[in-house]
Amino acid sequence: MSRFLKKSIWIFHLNTGSCNACDIEILDVLTPFFDAERFGVKLVVSPRHADAILMTGPVTIESLPKVVNAIEAVPRPRILIAMGSCGVGGGIWHDTYSTIGGVRELLKILEKRGIVVDHVYYIPGCPIRPEAIIYAIGLIKGLVKKKAKMKVKTAE
Repeated sequence: MSRFLKKSIWIFHLNTGSCNACDIEILDVLTPFFDAERFGVKLVVSPRHADAILMTGPVTIESLPKVVNAIEAVPRPRILIAMGSCGVGGGIWHDTYSTIGGVRELLKILEKRGIVVDHVYYIPGCPIRPEAIIYAIGLIKGLVKKKAKMKVKTAE
């Protein structure tokens, strides 16, 4: 991944129906105390200028068309960072009538519409910690190694 983003990561923050706890942590990581800008992270106002999308909250039915349009506007390679318990799996709203859930359900909808997301990163927590966001930036830029590995059990 680091060969795509050697210098900086321009991010677009996309609130898809969150309670704003994760949004506050994103703002916190951009303050001088945590200073994510030292890694080249810059918050942009348009998805057309973004290298990655920070998605917070479960995707609500009301926000779904806007979310799809924003992700489609990001130039390739598209990087989606699902943040918080709600962004990752829908949180406590994973099976309610007003949401589709987390990023996995969103990826299925995007795939049906022919929109490709090249890389997806997950930052769990409720709310997420600024340190976790900085670690994810390090992973995306290739500065640190992944600490956990995913093992898939196959039916034999």
